[in-house]
Amino acid sequence: MTNTDEALALQGDGLAVVPEAAAPEEHLPVKRSVFRRFGPLFWISVAWLGVVTVAAVFAPLLPFVNPLAQNYEAIGVLPGSPGHLLGTDGLGRDLLSRAVYGARISLVVTLSSVAIGIVVGGGLGMLAGYFRGATERVIMAATDAMMAFPALVLLLALMATLGSSVRNLIIGLGILGVPAFTRLTRANTMMYAQRDFITAARSVGARSRRILGREILPNIIPSVGAYAFLVIAMLIVAEGSLSFLGVGVPPPASSWGRMISEGRDTLQSTPHIAMVPSAFMFLTVLAFNMIGDRLREESDIRGSTI
Repeated sequence: MTNTDEALALQGDGLAVVPEAAAPEEHLPVKRSVFRRFGPLFWISVAWLGVVTVAAVFAPLLPFVNPLAQNYEAIGVLPGSPGHLLGTDGLGRDLLSRAVYGARISLVVTLSSVAIGIVVGGGLGMLAGYFRGATERVIMAATDAMMAFPALVLLLALMATLGSSVRNLIIGLGILGVPAFTRLTRANTMMYAQRDFITAARSVGARSRRILGREILPNIIPSVGAYAFLVIAMLIVAEGSLSFLGVGVPPPASSWGRMISEGRDTLQSTPHIAMVPSAFMFLTVLAFNMIGDRLREESDIRGSTI
């Protein structure tokens, strides 16, 4: 007897008919758009970095004033003045132009340093996490020793020994980023080395070089890439600190840290000289941090589903 027949029989006996409860609808996961998944703050940060990067790369082609040109008739001009959107510094140099060209220095230095950290630290971390044993002990002992040494003192010692130049600054900041990437890639390599697909690759006779290059490396790239944004933000501050102390990028090249240092003596009379580069540095570091945090969350979700 079907459910319908049973319901009719009950109705014939004078009993109330209770309609069957409808089957609950299956709630299929709704795939959100990329914009909604990452959120507006993420895309605002991407837009800011895009504007800064484009302006820095194409600065010679854009209608900016020569950042080294001194105009003694327009010393300490306030922002919003004709011909000087963000004002001028104590030598009459346009702050907008110097901030854009300073972004070129900061981006070149930090991106090159992060590349060194990823290549050297990432390679060492993968070796330590995959082979373990004596290899891991030696690499991690060296990494812990580097992390225990004060970073600013290390950078000051390197710049004092090698001299102030963009190349030496890149080398110093690159060395500073190696331990962080070593520990990160080691942890990720250890996690993926225990997965079933690595065991299957070993069972069919795959060599360690192939497993590291084709099985483990593609899986750790998302987390390393997300962390790279956070390291870039940290290195921008480190580069600015060295330039502020006078041992970073040598003059007459403009950098955000040197611009802040040049305006510290006139904070009461013309605070915009230091505030303009400070705002550029603050917004750029904040954008890198927000993008890195959001990408790290996505990489954690991806890693948990593999």
